Amino acid sequence: MPFTVTGTFDDGAAYQVRVTGQADRPVVGSRRVAVLVGLQRGRPIALSPTGPLREVSPTDEETVLAVLQEHTRVQETGPGVPQRASVPGEH
Repeated sequence: MPFTVTGTFDDGAAYQVRVTGQADRPVVGSRRVAVLVGLQRGRPIALSPTGPLREVSPTDEETVLAVLQEHTRVQETGPGVPQRASVPGEH
């Protein structure tokens, strides 16, 4: 289910994207985030601080969110975010 993620890069640039789960456009709204997700494709990533590890796939919304959590400061997620995924500071 698509959901929205808002965050910032280390340089302070803000973004808001819609994580789609689609192979051809895993994220919509930021070319920079799309490139970041594309560069991580096929690499293992932890879905939480204690795992499990999964390969980043554009159709796997949990791994796309994990990429954003690892490489940017995720500040907010919208409705539809995968249940297992969590954002630091949110409960």
